[in-house]
Amino acid sequence: MSPQARIQELTETLKQHNYRYYVLADPIISDFEFDQLLQELEALEAKHPELQQPDSPTLRVGGELSKEFPNFTHIRPMLSLGNSYSREDLEDFDQSVAKLTGGTPFSYLLEHKFDGVSLSLHYENGLLVRAVTRGDGVKGDEITANARTIRTVPLRLMGEGHPANLEVRGEVLMMVEDFYALNRKRVAAGESPFMNPRNTTAGTLKMQDSSIVAQRPLVFFAYSLLTEEEVAATDAEQLALLKTWGFRLSGSDTVCKTLAEVWTYLDKWEIGRTQLPYEIDGIVLKVNELRLRDELGTTSKFPRWAMAYKYKAEGAISKLLSVDYQVGRTGKITPVANLEPVLLAGTTVKRASVHNADEIERLGLHYDDVVAVEKGGEIIPKITHVLKDKRVANSSPVLFITHCPECSTELIRPEGEVNHFCPNETGCPPQIKGRIRHFASRNALDIDGLGIEIVNQLVDEGLIHTYADLYDLTYDQLIALERFADLSAKNLLTGIEASKEQPFERMLFGLGIRYVGATVAKKLARYYKSMEALTSATREELEAVPDIGGRIAESLVDFLEKPGSREVLQRLERAGLQLSTKEKSTTPNRLNGKSFVISGVFSEFSRNEIKKLVEDYGGEVKSSLSSKTHFLLAGDKAGPSKLDKAASLGITVIDEPAFLKMISE
Repeated sequence: MSPQARIQELTETLKQHNYRYYVLADPIISDFEFDQLLQELEALEAKHPELQQPDSPTLRVGGELSKEFPNFTHIRPMLSLGNSYSREDLEDFDQSVAKLTGGTPFSYLLEHKFDGVSLSLHYENGLLVRAVTRGDGVKGDEITANARTIRTVPLRLMGEGHPANLEVRGEVLMMVEDFYALNRKRVAAGESPFMNPRNTTAGTLKMQDSSIVAQRPLVFFAYSLLTEEEVAATDAEQLALLKTWGFRLSGSDTVCKTLAEVWTYLDKWEIGRTQLPYEIDGIVLKVNELRLRDELGTTSKFPRWAMAYKYKAEGAISKLLSVDYQVGRTGKITPVANLEPVLLAGTTVKRASVHNADEIERLGLHYDDVVAVEKGGEIIPKITHVLKDKRVANSSPVLFITHCPECSTELIRPEGEVNHFCPNETGCPPQIKGRIRHFASRNALDIDGLGIEIVNQLVDEGLIHTYADLYDLTYDQLIALERFADLSAKNLLTGIEASKEQPFERMLFGLGIRYVGATVAKKLARYYKSMEALTSATREELEAVPDIGGRIAESLVDFLEKPGSREVLQRLERAGLQLSTKEKSTTPNRLNGKSFVISGVFSEFSRNEIKKLVEDYGGEVKSSLSSKTHFLLAGDKAGPSKLDKAASLGITVIDEPAFLKMISE
């Protein structure tokens, strides 16, 4: 047999054995026999590297080194799920879905909410080409080399019928027993044990040496399929396809047609989750019918067709030692309780948020109190109540501070607010540093090399006081500082220079104006097109912008009226930052002020391409219809309830040819 034929034969044989062992848990050869075949393949590929298949099992052993992981913008945002903690929340969710779908019958797909790390896998013509972490939901880190080492990630899809381009989302985690076995090995080798499976998984996926990742017992469970082609009518059918294509599923999913069936499933796993081989922190409910999901749409943060039901968090008892007060970039003061260390949900907890003065008063906190602690949503530790029968005599109550712990300025509490603020925006160090860090963050100007420590150093050395000062930094100033060598100084200056090319909407978000998040900044940038136009707008004009409202308008005006704000903007403009949108001659603003809802399948363009065309021509895409919607852009198989609702609201319905004519005239 020729080397090429033997390599192909070994590749296919090992893939099948790998699938039987890791996905089906039904091996038919011993580990020794598998290793012998793998070693033969490695030897052949070493002699004939040009014959190595792109899905070769030898890629599972890793070895590729990554100094850094490049960013990748998700084709579709990886949204978070809205959380519920009671049956009343789920009943409200169910009623909302029923209302939005106009009475169309629907069912729910229920599945385990893994306590792991989300991962997106991209396949082209059946071959894995990219693996991306969730990141902030908009951008993630590409960790393809590490993902290839996970045995339950198919390097090439099995079976037939898969689209040319598809994305599979799922969760990477460690089985509980595998985690304990890993820790036993570490202790035997004289190394410190890891704290919990979830954190260990997250840290492993970001390791720079993929050969080490290959040695960790990571498992990928698929739970979502995304493609432009219509391959199934329901989520349950999509999961069945994923199974035939070689993915491992939890096997816990079920379809429920009534809330009574939902309650039965929730009750079953609230008891049964302790017996699972992996950790879960709740159950995910998803509308099963894919066409209805399209009609329900999303908010800026959550899909309207899914909800996470969180089981009651694990609790522990600790002792309150002291309270610190943190100052955020907006000047908000957050009290943080320092506790006696206590093990909670697999991690050692020493601190817990107390939120604000009202929460301190509600709890009736005293120093040295014995307190009950749990993780809110099993993520953020919080004090739930005080065991007052264990309070020591003559203990002092916790009184909220009156002056800033950083600059000693007297705090204010704006009318209608629950939080206290330090008003010393230009002189309070945490606020100055926080604003600059936000300006340089990934979703804003994305300045490479400007991390927390560097920002702190530059502010402490007096080299920068506002984000505009970044553009006056020189090589000689940086090279004179500790931590800076020739390369790091040049890299930071290069990152600062590159930030000048970031679009207007990201610069606007980077200014850190209260209530102006990334989504609001994008809408304002598209509506006003320039900082000059935005700064000339009155409060009433700002309130008239769709989805802006009084609170955001007031915050914008307040920001622009602050001493120094306009001067900083002028300095940013002189430095060369984008304070206006770059209009393309090929995309005039023909759809300015018009809002669209998109439904159905289109012949000339994909839904994402249609959405981009709307936005490129100045329009706005909404996820659901309202009286303010201008057009329903309906393709083939558009949702019947959307068409009915458009008719009832008097919204103009257009098809793809009419839309293309609209933007070309």
